[in-house]
Amino acid sequence: MDRDWNNDAMTLEDRADLVLAVARVQYINGQSTDQVVASAERLGHTLGLRAEIMPRWGELQLKAQDIVTASGARRISIVTAYPTGVAMSRVASTMRIITDLTTGRLAPAAAKEAIRAALQEPLSPTWLFALAAAAGAVALAVIFGVQHLPAAALIFVSAGAGAVLRRGLAHLSANVFLQPFGAALLTGVIGALAVRYQLSSSLRLVAVCPCMVLVPGPPVLNGAMDLIKGRIHLGAARMLFAGLIVIAISTGMLLGLSLLGVSLPVDQASRAVPLWLDTIAAGIAVAAYSIFFSTPLRMLPWPVAVGMLAHALRWWLLAVIGAGAAIGALVACLIVALILTPVARRWHMPFAAIGFASVVSMIPGVFLFRMASGLVQLADGSHTTLGLINATIADGVTAMSILLAMSLGLIIPKLVIDRLSDRSMQAKP
Repeated sequence: MDRDWNNDAMTLEDRADLVLAVARVQYINGQSTDQVVASAERLGHTLGLRAEIMPRWGELQLKAQDIVTASGARRISIVTAYPTGVAMSRVASTMRIITDLTTGRLAPAAAKEAIRAALQEPLSPTWLFALAAAAGAVALAVIFGVQHLPAAALIFVSAGAGAVLRRGLAHLSANVFLQPFGAALLTGVIGALAVRYQLSSSLRLVAVCPCMVLVPGPPVLNGAMDLIKGRIHLGAARMLFAGLIVIAISTGMLLGLSLLGVSLPVDQASRAVPLWLDTIAAGIAVAAYSIFFSTPLRMLPWPVAVGMLAHALRWWLLAVIGAGAAIGALVACLIVALILTPVARRWHMPFAAIGFASVVSMIPGVFLFRMASGLVQLADGSHTTLGLINATIADGVTAMSILLAMSLGLIIPKLVIDRLSDRSMQAKP
């Protein structure tokens, strides 16, 4: 330790509260649980504490023991914390605060104010958020094979309007499901109008692609990481949260389509696109997701470059080798994890910011939406056929296999690299 905390004015309570505040900012803004726990332990050691963070859905609990006094006093603190947000600029600022405290460049008294400032850092401005949503939706449409400029223009307008609506609803209600539902409902209505006026193909990309940018990638990937590490309660809660958002999106989109008597086909496949077009579109989509996550612009080149490489490799596996969608996602995520895990550690960047943004466009939202459409049609009962049942099941199985492949491909290399790096650092004198 760089300082004698026993002679400082900070009490055990002050130091414990500082550790808990730092952990909370990261936890509620999308940082992975492992990183939250590790950073709390690191900061606690700097402050003369043995700190143990126990995360649960809705709260963080800290067990702290003073290790610089003979008394070894202990303290247990609990703070409310719901991990529903994604704001990587706040996470990055908090990581810098930890580094500055550890190296002695920042005094603990000043750190409290710095943490408050990090918690209040603004998200991406609405105009940029809307532009990213619009560009990201069009990029996904290109990947899925959109062929006509009017359809692409409608997707751009629909996704941008949905983003503005989401920001407006956020000011009116704190309900986290209202925003995606409202945006998806608007998108569904616009998609139905496009079908009515023959501006959308049977793929219904005008309706589907603006909804795909609403799919909650970070909760899914963080939840998978928690489950793999044995945090069953937290991982299951994250997955349930993500699933409820997908249900809200699907309900809004299908309701919007049904208002004008339009349905979403269950068994439609995407169209093939050239490698160069797929790669460029992937880069735009990754940049859009980075803006959604409020990632600092200085970090943007990493996810964009690696995301384009991963998508190009995925295209080659699917188009040339003939691999399945799950295998393509698995290999692409392996590449992302192998490249970006050391990068995140070396330059102290949140892996959730650069790693998740690189792959989140591969989240199988379109298959989830088609499965939901199939279930609705089966519940209606008037058009039940063996083909509809098979297609609905196939969409669901495909979505689950892609999610599992992405989770394993992204998480296992990261866990291995982190473990080896930690052992290497501990072995140094």
